[in-house]
Amino acid sequence: MIRELEMQEMDWTALANPSEEMQRSWLLQSTTLKMKTYVQKKKTYAWTLAFIGVLVVIAFTMMTIRALTHLDHYQQQPPETYSIALHTGLKFFNSQRSGRLPEENNVTWRGDSCIQDGKYPGSSYPHLSGGYYDGGNAIKSNFKMSFAMTMLSWSVIEYHSKYQQLGELIHVEGIIKWGTDYFLNTFDSSADTIHDMVFQVGHEGTERYCWIRPEDIDYQRHADICFSECPDLAAEMAAALASASIVFSKNVAYSQKLIHGAKILYKYAESSMNTHTSSSWDELLWGGVWLYYATGDVSFLDRVTTLALADPSGVFSRDSGVFSWNTKLAGAQLLLTRLRLFLSPGYPSEEVLRKFYNQIGNVMCSYLPSFNKFNRTKGGLIQLNHGDPQPLQYAANAAFLAALYSDYLDASDTPGWSCGPNFYLTYVLRDFSRSQIDYILGKNPQNMSYVVGFGERYPKRVHHRGASIPKNRKESCKGGWKWRESSKENPNVIEGAMVAGPDGYDGFHVVRTNSNYTEPTLTGNAGLIAALVVLSGQKDNLDKNGIFSAIPPLFPVAPPPPAPWTP
Repeated sequence: MIRELEMQEMDWTALANPSEEMQRSWLLQSTTLKMKTYVQKKKTYAWTLAFIGVLVVIAFTMMTIRALTHLDHYQQQPPETYSIALHTGLKFFNSQRSGRLPEENNVTWRGDSCIQDGKYPGSSYPHLSGGYYDGGNAIKSNFKMSFAMTMLSWSVIEYHSKYQQLGELIHVEGIIKWGTDYFLNTFDSSADTIHDMVFQVGHEGTERYCWIRPEDIDYQRHADICFSECPDLAAEMAAALASASIVFSKNVAYSQKLIHGAKILYKYAESSMNTHTSSSWDELLWGGVWLYYATGDVSFLDRVTTLALADPSGVFSRDSGVFSWNTKLAGAQLLLTRLRLFLSPGYPSEEVLRKFYNQIGNVMCSYLPSFNKFNRTKGGLIQLNHGDPQPLQYAANAAFLAALYSDYLDASDTPGWSCGPNFYLTYVLRDFSRSQIDYILGKNPQNMSYVVGFGERYPKRVHHRGASIPKNRKESCKGGWKWRESSKENPNVIEGAMVAGPDGYDGFHVVRTNSNYTEPTLTGNAGLIAALVVLSGQKDNLDKNGIFSAIPPLFPVAPPPPAPWTP
């Protein structure tokens, strides 16, 4: 190279004309030099490619090692454990039923209760007997009940065959229908437009003051009605009815009744959203997605994508990762990611679907121990509610999302997902899910199962009126306080109830008076059941296409060829 530079800098005009023989030698020399330069460049290029290849292999190996560092990190429970816990957990819903109980309810210490709900002078909704109590009191909240029914419906839609194999399909469908039948009585479900709906039955003050069995309630219970101020509730109930319509799709008449109810509720929610957008935005997404799956009507997908792109509250860009009865974003993200993974609808919804796909990946990253998004107790329980009471329901919901996403990836032949520069295999999500559910089932510093009736040791002073008072003992509101304050174990075992859970230091106090430790909830058990059905039985029982049964082909069929031309 130096020689070439020197030759280029020489003043050739100052030299005498070279002979022909010398000129020929120069030509040969030039060709030789070019050949040497070419060979040298080729070798350099080859070495560069080899070096880049080595770097790629090293990077891939490091990412693989990163993923494999979790291999055997978590000791798995046998699938039978989760199946047994699921059988137990479903019994809790039987204990929470209100109204005239069916013969198959099979909870010996429960009876008909609050059958007069809604029957008072001037009532617009006289048929409010039925539904479920939220937790340890006799309040019936449509909001929480709706989320619980949607979670159960979602789990049935995805794992219909698992429930069938476990012999629980008829049972769980009955649980869902008990809720949806009640919902249809809390608004004018036969109309095309509604202007009001029932929000709740039972006043907080009265129900908290009275410690009596629901069977013994003899006071008048008024229903709280909302008008234009509850688009979030309407969208939440729309999600419950729409998801249930897929569960009951073979019962065409009932399924269509649910779809009609879901549509008018969603219409009501949209009409009220202008003044309540920030508080109801995630419910509108949630309800819209479920209506799209239930009906196949692309206008609902258009509404959802429009909502996502025009989010005025900034929620869309925020990655909270918390999924609960009051926060639906992560659930909507996962449902739309499912659409992208399996159907790939493309334009015009691809932009939103890709954002949700990326965001749900970030949510899953935030669940991993190597990330610092959420704290964990020393015993390993993720603190999704940032140290607030009742942590188990949040952990159970996250366990469901993580295990379900793992199954989505496996079913779509996707080996894992990325968290920044690191790549994680799908079983890492199942490890997280198992770690949280196993904590709930007894693998915790207290060595206690937080599900009543499961395992050898579980809470026996549950914050629950019906379970804490003997079956044949009628008390007044204040007279029942002695049962609440008693240090004795509950006379009735409320099987399957997942209690609120420990504090942020794995501490747990088995005291009936403190609902932050010992109260079970409808929403908490729904998340638990959903997670348990994913983890139980065989791994590959996801129903890939059932949820899409109402969706027509996303690409139009080619038109028939034109008729032959005739002169």
